[in-house]
This record gives sequence, structure tokens and C-alpha cells, in this order.
Amino acid sequence: MTKPLAEVSGQELWRWWQDARQQAAIAHIPSFEIEWLLREAGLDRLHLYSGTIRNQEKVPLKLPLEEVMQLWQRRLEDSVPVQYLVGVAPWRQFSLTVSPAVLIPRPETELLIDLAIAATVSNPKLRQGHWADLGTGSGAIALGLATAFPSATIHAVDFSVEALAIAQINAQRYDLTDQIQFHQGSWFQPLVPLKRSLSGIVSNPPYIPSSMVSELQPEVAKHEPQLALDGGDDGLDSIRHLISTAPDYLQAGGIWLIEMMAGQAQTVATLLHQHGSYQDIQIHADLAGIERFALAARS
Repeated sequence: MTKPLAEVSGQELWRWWQDARQQAAIAHIPSFEIEWLLREAGLDRLHLYSGTIRNQEKVPLKLPLEEVMQLWQRRLEDSVPVQYLVGVAPWRQFSLTVSPAVLIPRPETELLIDLAIAATVSNPKLRQGHWADLGTGSGAIALGLATAFPSATIHAVDFSVEALAIAQINAQRYDLTDQIQFHQGSWFQPLVPLKRSLSGIVSNPPYIPSSMVSELQPEVAKHEPQLALDGGDDGLDSIRHLISTAPDYLQAGGIWLIEMMAGQAQTVATLLHQHGSYQDIQIHADLAGIERFALAARS
């Protein structure tokens, strides 16, 4: 049995947890982020909430409490996202490795997978063949598509070599490397051999207007990759590119599905209509009621 790296008294750990919760409240940080750190240190949250931990003379930890405290200070003082501190982010049924090389996958993005599934109900053949996750980042969407469509081959594309390395780690963790192929390059560039054969493309592209990037929460503006955030002057540079190029790669009836920013839905729908290669254009809201997703089919 592996010996714990460190031990701390239950009273000391309890007192620090209480202090950290007060600091979190003052800083408007959700208190569950402290528990994420403690979980990475090997602590069961039930022991915290039950209070029984206070009676333990020694609590074994995988990380010394001093190291946990240092990580918490980075969260407080430097606004480092807790997901980067622990190197993990939950997304759908996955626990994904993340680093500052990739955008932290958001809960609202999970709905892209549900929309892809719903869009193929009337044409089950689309659940086979080739799908592309463009700008894969951590590989979240690629993993979601792979589990939703086990008979399909998923092509995960990213311009960043560092991001692809993270995505491959996540695919390996869930034994999906045989189903997911990784490509380094810009958007469709690595997929030229698949022209007119894709069953669907899904993307969470950069969509923040350049002037707004620096105004985002410091956790985002200071630490998440600019390449995954900055969508040009109006935030629509990448989306316009995907609208104009996707028809060359999608088969007839193939799915075009992207995430976008609040307030962009009408413009994106208009661009899809004006292109002339899309049908069944739909706008879908996220769980907060924000028009977040655009869906269309190749005519």
C-alpha cells in the first residue's frame, strides 16, 4: 500500500477549510472550488460536511496541506481557475485533463452533443461515417461525439500542438483513440481528403469580439488561451469561415452545429440563409435561456 505523502490533524484541516470558505465568500468564489482542491488532496467531502474530521488525530493527504494552501492563494490572488490548479475539469460523464493550453470546457457546451444526437434522429445514417470537432481544445466535444456515435469516426482538429496533446491524453483515458483521429491545422485544412463526406461538423469556435476579451472575468482574460477566445472585430470571423467552407466538406443533409455568444444568433442565422447551401436552420437556447447554438443541414 502506498504511504500517504502527508498527514495533518483534523482540527487544523477543519480550521483551514472554515477560513478558506470565508475567503471564498468575500472574493465571490463558489465554495465548492475549495472542495475540489481538497478532493485532489485525497479528502472525501463527506468527512468535511459531517464534521467528523475534527475528531481525527491524523488525516492522510496525497498533498501536504501547505501545498493545498498555496494553490488556494493562487486562486485568490492571481485568479487562476481552479480547473487549471487541479488539472481537471468535469464535462458530461468525463473528467478531463486541462491546462492553460486549452479552454476550460463549460457546462453549456455539453448541449452541443445533445443537439447533435437530436439532429440525427430523422436520419440515423448520419450517426455513422465521419464527424469533425473543429478547434477541439481539450477534446471534450470529440469525446462526447465518440460516445454518442460509437459507429462514427471523429476527426479532432486544432491549430495548437499543445492542445492536441491534451486532447489525446483525454481520449486515451477513455479508450477512444481508435475512434478519434487527431489533426493539427486550421479548421478544415487537414480534412481535404474528406470533402463532401462528413456526416457533421461541431465546433465551439472563438466568438468573443477582440475589444471584449480583456474585459472578461480575470480567470478567463488572464489565463485561458486567447486563440480560443478572440473572434475578431465582431466575434464572428471564425463562424463566417465555418459557414463559407463547411459546404465543401459536408455530405448532403450533413449537420453544421456551433456554439456562439449571446446576441449573435440573428446574424449567424442570416449568414447561413444568405450562403444558400443550408436548410433547416435553427437557433437553440442553453439552459439559461440564452440563444447559444446554431444548427443547420447541408442542402
